[in-house]
Amino acid sequence: MIGLLHTRAVGAGIERLDGRAKVTGAATYAFDQPVEHPAHVCPVLSEIARGRITGIDTRAAEAVEGVLAVVTGDTAGPVADVGDGELAVLQDDEIAFRGQLIGAVVAETPEAARQAAGLVEVAYEQWPHEVELRGGSAGLRIPGPGSDEVRGDVDGAFAAAPFTVDATYTTPPEYNSPMEPLTTVAVWEGDGLTVYESTQSVHTVRETLAQVFGLALERVRVMAPHVGGGFGSKGTVHAHVVLAVLAARAVPGRPVKLALTRRQMFALAGYRTPTLQRLRLAAGSDGRITAIDHEAWEQSAHVKEFVEGCTAPVRSMYPTPNRRLAQRMAALDVPVTSWMRGPGECPGMFALESAIDELAGACGIDPVEFRIRNDTAIDPDTGKPFSSRNLAACLREGARRFGWADRDPLPASRREGGWQVGVGVAASTFPVIGFPGSAAVVRFGADGRYRVLIGATDLGTGAWTALTQIAADALRVPVGRVDLHIGDSALPWASVAGGSSGTNCWGTAIVEAVKCFRDQHGTDPAEGDEARGEVRENTAREHYAMHAFGAQFAEVRVNGTTGELRVPRMLGVFAVGRIINARTARSQLIGAMSMGVSMALHEQGVRDPRFGHIVNQDFAEYHIAANADIGDIEAVWVDEEDPHVNPMGSKGIGEIGIVGAAAAIANAVHHATGVRVRDLPVTADRFVS
Repeated sequence: MIGLLHTRAVGAGIERLDGRAKVTGAATYAFDQPVEHPAHVCPVLSEIARGRITGIDTRAAEAVEGVLAVVTGDTAGPVADVGDGELAVLQDDEIAFRGQLIGAVVAETPEAARQAAGLVEVAYEQWPHEVELRGGSAGLRIPGPGSDEVRGDVDGAFAAAPFTVDATYTTPPEYNSPMEPLTTVAVWEGDGLTVYESTQSVHTVRETLAQVFGLALERVRVMAPHVGGGFGSKGTVHAHVVLAVLAARAVPGRPVKLALTRRQMFALAGYRTPTLQRLRLAAGSDGRITAIDHEAWEQSAHVKEFVEGCTAPVRSMYPTPNRRLAQRMAALDVPVTSWMRGPGECPGMFALESAIDELAGACGIDPVEFRIRNDTAIDPDTGKPFSSRNLAACLREGARRFGWADRDPLPASRREGGWQVGVGVAASTFPVIGFPGSAAVVRFGADGRYRVLIGATDLGTGAWTALTQIAADALRVPVGRVDLHIGDSALPWASVAGGSSGTNCWGTAIVEAVKCFRDQHGTDPAEGDEARGEVRENTAREHYAMHAFGAQFAEVRVNGTTGELRVPRMLGVFAVGRIINARTARSQLIGAMSMGVSMALHEQGVRDPRFGHIVNQDFAEYHIAANADIGDIEAVWVDEEDPHVNPMGSKGIGEIGIVGAAAAIANAVHHATGVRVRDLPVTADRFVS
């Protein structure tokens, strides 16, 4: 058991410490860095889906006034092979997907760079390509050990079960679209490299660039004091970072700035794979699940494999003696898939919680009661007890707050004017992820203030504030006596801001550093006293399974004439351990639920199979939920003490809010109309004959 942190500042809903700087424009993002006399980079992208380059004519581009260099595979120079095909930028003439980086123009102004990039003439040899995911796609394979599993007698359980569901659910390609696009500023100084990057991990970027360019780690510095959102797109190093550094190498002595356009983000920032998921569920006459069979198909790129893992939630959600999981991957001629908020759990729980709703209906049991009836204190996957699992409490509290008892169990039974009205529910889960190795330093200054140093990154989630609160609590001083330093690879190593793990890992490092500081310097330190603490393996994981849980409730209205769909009301109730900051936590949860509305109703990348590109690669046609799409969204949490997860007792909140949201809306749509929509997004044509 981990002793919980003394509580004083933790839990208080204090305002964001970086809020004033952001709203006044004083906060500097990657592209804002005041480097001296920067040049500007515009990428050149491939216009075919598969083949090879047979020639590049750069003469017209080089003739544009202000152009400093045109970088191609012939002039870029080598980079090291680090086993990541995405980062082998300009290293051969082969084209693996449409939108691949094949060159760049460096110029005095962004306008000149863009004009010249459009004048680069490329000749190709085109090869046949495949860009559509189908259950029978060529080259389907098992994506790795542990993807497939069989427990018990699945087929026998289905044959004997009085209630079964067998349905297929699909989710489309979905694209990360943070307010700040992917941006890099690269500066070569001698044999040293400084990079200002919009990233979720300055240390990951530093380590990767050191390997790719054959530099000693101490010769690379990466900074990201403020990041304008990421959702996973900035959690790994993408090809544009390598391109920016290559471009800087081509113009010695000049910093370069590169910011991807919105269209370029669709090919180069990673995205959520489309999924096809077949769920077979069986239940006994008592309404308890007797078998689960989950098959899933997803896509990856030829140049780099990324596994979404959408069968993962089944492992720990509902107990059953009979379970079969199977996952298949199709390597296609498409851009690299990557993290997007709630990877695996988000599309996986859409399918699972939709199927659970269908099974509850087949059994004639209320959907909330059905989920509670199949709750468990023991992790079905590992057999370990959960460190805490308050799913039933979330469901009951959500039902009470949402007025679930007033729900008519019959679908399509409530009309208000020309609108069909329904409500739906879905459960949520996300693992508590902890990475060892993050470190922090605490230093005492002459002014009586404590400086806390850790290479964490705040991608807009509130880390500046939450980590300051954790440090103040651990030091037992007011928040105003703590100066936090983050966003710089020169600071102690910190893990990525991803997987809802940032605060858990970095906060633990800070608490450990404070413990070491007190052990070494007591409660009356002198100027310059400091200590370092590091996150070690949490041995409690040997004895407990650790997950966050939640329940999502949604009300929908469907126009009986036009099929127009609205979500006027949503409620999320979450069990996420101790809340570090009530204000920023509510903001994160509501933001994730809003992203779930967007997933349910709008987001869908449409790829043209003839040419391999996304045809709606802009905000005009790839619609993301705007203010007019979001009704009354409320996020609350149940009190949860969990001394096993970390010293703060926190579980992470960045992703649990999106998991289950789309299923709750789809389930509400069925209740409103009697139409079961199994393919996202839910659009008006489903209801108009």
